[in-house]
This record gives sequence, C-alpha cells and structure tokens, in this order.
Amino acid sequence: MEGDRGTTGSINLSQTVKEETINLSGQIHHLPCCIKFNGPCSVSQYFKPKLKGMEIDGLAVEEAHFRGRKLQGTTISLPNGYSGYVLAKKISGKRKSCDASEGNSDNWETKANFDKLTYWNHDSPPSKDDPFLRSFHWFAVAEALHKPVKAEDLAAVDASLGKN
Repeated sequence: MEGDRGTTGSINLSQTVKEETINLSGQIHHLPCCIKFNGPCSVSQYFKPKLKGMEIDGLAVEEAHFRGRKLQGTTISLPNGYSGYVLAKKISGKRKSCDASEGNSDNWETKANFDKLTYWNHDSPPSKDDPFLRSFHWFAVAEALHKPVKAEDLAAVDASLGKN
C-alpha cells in the first residue's frame, strides 16, 4: 500500500514581483503530432504560419508546413473566464527531510499565460466540427452542472411537471 500514495504537489498561478509573467497569446500552437524533444529551438525560423485569406465556418484559415507536411489551422480565443498557463517545475534551494516521507512532491510556477491558441489539422481545413474545437463545449456543460440550484428553479420545474 505504501507505493499507492501517489504524488502531491502545488501550482502557483500568482504573479511574482521579481519575475513578470510573459503573455504568449497567439504564439501557442496545438500540432497534430508528437515532438520528442524538450529544449531550445529556433522554431520561428522554420515554422511560419500565414493567413490564407479565406474563412470556413467563421474561422479564419491559416496555413503552415511542418516537416514537409501542409497544416491548416485557425487561431481561437479561450472561453470567457478561462486562461491558459505555461508551467515550469519550481526549483527549491533546500529539500526538507520530511519531503522524502511524503512521497514525490512537485511544485510548479507560472512562466507564461495565454488567452488565444492556434490548432492545426493535417489533411483538412479547420471547422466547427473538429474534435478539438468541440471539446470547448464542455466548459459550458461543466458550468451548468456546477451552477447552484435556486428554490425558484425547483418550484418552476415542479410546476411544469404538475401540468403534464
């Protein structure tokens, strides 16, 4: 049972005074591939998205190429009330002796934020039917599920059920 404890951690989304959070809106890309590299790269030298000058389903289509493959995408805003964050593991100076007994502890801090992102498709232009874009509908569903129910709402439902 000792190994089933999992990992504990924290995420600090507040801005620190010494470091200002960078706004990466319009620079975040969701690519239809997996890149197995984590390090610096001169992406802007090779990845150059351009507007195509057309709209599909009210979405402005952009075009780019990645490793010889044509990508088509669009830039979308996150829903109102939501923000995106780029997190980095917080490196603490000294490790407390009690940390080892608590299992693996991970602490994260905000390095950048964004409110827009560009998602890309390989073989099709972006549309309102794309699974990535449709997943944003769950924000409204989650909000409705967690909205408090008022006594007036229950009374209205009872009244409408009584009429049937």
